[in-house]
Amino acid sequence: MHSFLDKLIRNRVFLISGGILFLGSIVIFLFTDWFYDAINSGSLWVRYYFGKFYLYLGLGCVLFLLLLAFSKFGKIRLGNSPPEFDRLSWIAMLYSAGMGAGILLRAVQEPVYMYLNPPINTGAEEKIIALEYTFYQWGFTAWAFYGIFAVVIGYSIFVEKTDVRLSSGFPLFRKSKILPDGIDILTILTTIIGLVAAIGLGTSQIEGGASHLLQKNPGSLLLNLMLVFIICFLAFISAWNGIHKGIKIISNWNIYITLALMIFVFILGDIGEIFNNFFVAGYHYLIDFIPMSLAMGKYDPGVEFLTDWTYYYWAFWLAWAPFTGIFIARISKGRTLREMILGVLILPSLGTFLWFSVFGSSAFEIVEALPVYNEEFGNVFTSIFVFFENFPLQGFTSILVILLLISFLVTSVDSAIFVLSMFTDYGKKEPRKPFRLAWAIIIFIFCEAIVVLGQVKPNSNVLTAMQKFLIITSLPFAVLSLLIMILLFRKLLKNH
Repeated sequence: MHSFLDKLIRNRVFLISGGILFLGSIVIFLFTDWFYDAINSGSLWVRYYFGKFYLYLGLGCVLFLLLLAFSKFGKIRLGNSPPEFDRLSWIAMLYSAGMGAGILLRAVQEPVYMYLNPPINTGAEEKIIALEYTFYQWGFTAWAFYGIFAVVIGYSIFVEKTDVRLSSGFPLFRKSKILPDGIDILTILTTIIGLVAAIGLGTSQIEGGASHLLQKNPGSLLLNLMLVFIICFLAFISAWNGIHKGIKIISNWNIYITLALMIFVFILGDIGEIFNNFFVAGYHYLIDFIPMSLAMGKYDPGVEFLTDWTYYYWAFWLAWAPFTGIFIARISKGRTLREMILGVLILPSLGTFLWFSVFGSSAFEIVEALPVYNEEFGNVFTSIFVFFENFPLQGFTSILVILLLISFLVTSVDSAIFVLSMFTDYGKKEPRKPFRLAWAIIIFIFCEAIVVLGQVKPNSNVLTAMQKFLIITSLPFAVLSLLIMILLFRKLLKNH
């Protein structure tokens, strides 16, 4: 242990990242209002000036990955061994890390909002437009951002036999003495800030659901602190046990319970309507994908909508892309680039489309049956619990949603602990366990501090600021993703 602590102290990436988080916490506590105003202004600036760039980049990432998948480069295998994980476990892990609790948070609220406030007017029915635009914001583009980094890291560690750091795969980055550490530190900080945002949103939904069921006012600090402890503790146990004995098992559980919830709503809903909406909205999504991706003509929902929704999503996916991409690359050993790319782009997207079709279609029926809609599904934290009040076994399904939320958050945190440990343990694909313990403690302390601050200063929107901070940190990753696409393509042409 003494040897490990000595190495940890000498690890400048770990020390600088930890120091920034510590100093950042002090700044947030002392200058909360200033911090929120600065972050809010910064996130709006990024979306206003770089929103269009994000749209072009998103489309470019999708097309670039499809080009790689169907070219001769798609045959490149990540390592010489058979796939390390069976396909179901592989899909479960990449989905749990890449989307997770978000699909529960937005399952009802987003489709209903799009239904009542259609962002575009293509001549299709409002419910088709609502689902089509929801598909767009959760579909190929989001996974393409993840896929770009997954391809780069997967090729580096399994074909070139380098390490997992983003800077390791390109001589251009390695020549600099500062840039590699800078990229690693930015990835670490963005990952932790993203986790804080995810845990904050997740625990708020869990607490909102519990308060709704018990008919109590939300806002219990003790309950939020306990939830953060439970999530971080379970995530640490999972990361400590490794991918095979921890992360894989919980991810499989997530998929089974998610499927059970979706099948429950599907069977009790209008099956014909659900299938019709799924296929029609999916068809429109495919044929409208390029003009929607470029916000052309009648597919342009306007700057205000794009800023509040699409630019926000694109920035959020980009901010999570390095961490999620590295994890996807790590679990894709033994697969070809073609299989990984098509699997990452298509399979999670189809699952998400079906999920939103099932919940969205049933929610549309409920809204249409109401004499007057009074924002029953307007609250993002309680909408899914209100939704299940219209189905049998309301108490059981709501408890199941809460358990699934916890489980999804655990798989996001344990994946992050594992990836951060890989970074600071000099790129090892199986990082030493003390590193996993160190990052679990840091994540736990930082999350608890932000939750406490959010309760102590309830009007400061600290958690909202954490989410918006991701938008700012996404900008360098947007530029980096464009650069690595160019460098990777040149490398593939040279080596193959």
